[in-house]
Amino acid sequence: MKRVFSILVITAVIALGNLTAQANTAPLMTVNTTAIAAAVQEEADEAVADETESLSFTQELKKRFIEGGPGFMGIVLLCLILGLAIAIERIIYLNLATTNTSKLAQDVEDALNSGGIEAAKEVCRNTRGPVASIYYQGLDRVDEGVDAAEKAVVAYGGVQMGLLEKNVSWVSLFIALAPMLGFMGTVIGMIQAFDKIEAAGDMQPSLVAGGIKVALLTTVFGLIVAIILQIFYNYIIAKIDSIVNDMEDASITLIDMLVRYKK
Repeated sequence: MKRVFSILVITAVIALGNLTAQANTAPLMTVNTTAIAAAVQEEADEAVADETESLSFTQELKKRFIEGGPGFMGIVLLCLILGLAIAIERIIYLNLATTNTSKLAQDVEDALNSGGIEAAKEVCRNTRGPVASIYYQGLDRVDEGVDAAEKAVVAYGGVQMGLLEKNVSWVSLFIALAPMLGFMGTVIGMIQAFDKIEAAGDMQPSLVAGGIKVALLTTVFGLIVAIILQIFYNYIIAKIDSIVNDMEDASITLIDMLVRYKK
């Protein structure tokens, strides 16, 4: 009887221990599950916040543009559009005007030695770019002498340089005009702020905040436009200088070629 009672007591103790362990483990599991859910929700909120920030950049830009005022901001935007249009047109023209002068000079010399002046002029007609046009003008005047051909090359080189620099001055105008319009908006915004202070007869931050914000926004947008157009302008100027150097080298090569042909 005592043995049976001992077995029952031991069984009861073991069962009680298992129940206590389960009771202690359940809150830990609940706490861990809650912590994991909170961490996942936090990461999801951060992802949504990042996505909202990336998507609202254009909306923020539009908002700032409208806050700057349609008057000066519209003029600054027009400067950007016109400046970019002219710059892109010049870049396309200059890239099409770029010629492999070494290959052209070799082809012209080969045609000159094999087929004469007309064959060399045909090579120039089939090649685009100012260098080929200069070659053609020099070959067209070679019958009048090398001096006449050289004068024709120099004169037509000036014409081609003018074509390369066409409308580039407008880009420089917009570069100077955009920040000046921004500064003018700054001055007008400050004047409006002081007018509000004078009308109210009291210096309150809420009275001048709007005018100062307009002033700063017009200045920022004007400087941004000037920076963008300046990058394009510098590229165009560098491209023109490169083509002009090729034209000068090609002109010297052509004169030497004509002197050898005459001899």
